[in-house]
Amino acid sequence: MSEAKEVIKEKSMLIQKEMLAKLFRELSTAKESGKKVVYTFVPGNLTELILSFDMLPVYPEINALQSGMRKKSAAYIRDAEKIGFSEDVCTYVKCDIGMMLNGNSGPTGEKLPAPDLLLLSYTGCYTFMKWFENLERLYPGVPVAMLHTPYQEDGKITADQIAYMVKQMKEDVIPKMEKVSGKKFDLPRLSKMMENSAKSEDLLVKILESAKNKPSPIDAYFAGVYYIGPLFTAFRGTQEAVDYYNELYKEVQERIRLGLGPVTPEGELKEERFRLVVEGPPNWTNFREFWKIFYDMGAVIVASSYTKVGGVYDLGFRHNPKEPLESLARYCMGCYTNMNLPQRVQLLEKYVREYKADGFLINSIKSCNSFSAGQLMIMRELEQRCGVPVGFIESDLVDPRYFSYANIKNRLESYFQMLEQRKIILERESQPAQ
Repeated sequence: MSEAKEVIKEKSMLIQKEMLAKLFRELSTAKESGKKVVYTFVPGNLTELILSFDMLPVYPEINALQSGMRKKSAAYIRDAEKIGFSEDVCTYVKCDIGMMLNGNSGPTGEKLPAPDLLLLSYTGCYTFMKWFENLERLYPGVPVAMLHTPYQEDGKITADQIAYMVKQMKEDVIPKMEKVSGKKFDLPRLSKMMENSAKSEDLLVKILESAKNKPSPIDAYFAGVYYIGPLFTAFRGTQEAVDYYNELYKEVQERIRLGLGPVTPEGELKEERFRLVVEGPPNWTNFREFWKIFYDMGAVIVASSYTKVGGVYDLGFRHNPKEPLESLARYCMGCYTNMNLPQRVQLLEKYVREYKADGFLINSIKSCNSFSAGQLMIMRELEQRCGVPVGFIESDLVDPRYFSYANIKNRLESYFQMLEQRKIILERESQPAQ
């Protein structure tokens, strides 16, 4: 019996691993070093502002998904349900609460510090507000700063909305950060960090758009969740992030030059058979098994909505050093979860067409209302507008009870058979008449 092939990790993967390890080391020693800690969310986060005060960010969703990947989430969710949380509550919330009930040891096993500030950046997901109500009870006396982001109801960001958000930052968020950190707000420092943000954002867009090549050198969903990590979380605005994306971009360019497909957990994908656009977050508890169903069938995700949850940069937005606070406001309002349904349909249609996708697939998450609402309408619209086969599967974020491998595999195999039949028909139709 041959041994399993060990996948050689690319340099960018090792860089990111060390970045994250360093962050968790800093968090585990924050109280000893005097560093202040801010709990906040990924969509619409104010990472540059937090870092400009030399504070450390903690993202509850990241802790939850990491716990799911490390097979810890099931026990955490059960403990949260024991104290009264419903089965229908977002499983990120229950996993996060359960982790805190069990000593708040983070995904790496290192204990996470209690927050010095709870920064609620609300961007289209009502659950965030209830989540922070619970965190406020768990950490009595910790100040809460609320940054309310207006919803893009009619698909436009107005001057009044930007002014409303900047006012909140100036009158509530920044004064609380100054009080917690003991430091004065440094506008030039924030502006300088935004130069790094824009550089990283430029590179990420080039990396994700590399999937327009045939074969695609990347998987923009399963591998994409790693690519977005530094920019969507604790490293936006840092030179470390710029260095990481420069290295990743070089690797992707080399793969294009060599005509190579994506790297999977079991090595390089040999043949790209199907190109898909995917809507919805992935399942984290069975991430590897979920991904394997796709690459075993030669299916590559060339674009996804989930990799835009922390910013839709391919529509042109960049953090602007000349207008730092206004830029943060625009960023918050432009996140995918803050876009209305017509905007989402338009974006996904653009992806299907520009990336020459063979099909469109939805992974509907049982406990995630901000993604699941309207997905059936999105599916019907994409089918009518693009004429590609559409598919629908269901799972959950971090609750293994709602991941049925057999059911999902059967549905996907039927879907891939449909894609294969369509390819055969299209090839026949393209042949010149005899």
